[in-house]
Amino acid sequence: MFHLLFTSIVILCITSIVMILSLLLSKKLSLNREKISPFECGFDTNSNNRLPFSLRFFLITIIFLIFDVEIVLLIPSIISFDSAFLWTWSFVYFFFILILLLGLFHEWNQGALNWSL
Repeated sequence: MFHLLFTSIVILCITSIVMILSLLLSKKLSLNREKISPFECGFDTNSNNRLPFSLRFFLITIIFLIFDVEIVLLIPSIISFDSAFLWTWSFVYFFFILILLLGLFHEWNQGALNWSL
C-alpha cells in the first residue's frame, strides 16, 4: 500500500516539474505589439471600421437551418408511421411539407436564393 502511494506521489512530482519547466522554457522573452495582439482572419484588430456583414449570407444561413431542422423532424416520422393512423399521419406530414414548400417558393420569389449581385 505504501509503495503504491509513494509511486503516485513521485509521478505527480515529476509531472509537475516537467510542466513547470516547459512553461518556463516556452516563454518568449521579447513581446511586441504584433505578437501579443490577437489574430482574426487577417483583419487588423486595431482598426476602427470593418466591412459590413452581407445580409444575403445571413438569409442563406437561416434557410439552411430551417431545412436542416425539417430533416430532423421528418426522419422520426418514418418510425412513427407504423404506430399512427394512416389518415392522421398523412395529413400532418402533407401539411408540414406544404408549409415548407410554400416558404421555399416565397423565398425564391423574393430573390433570396439568387447569388447574382
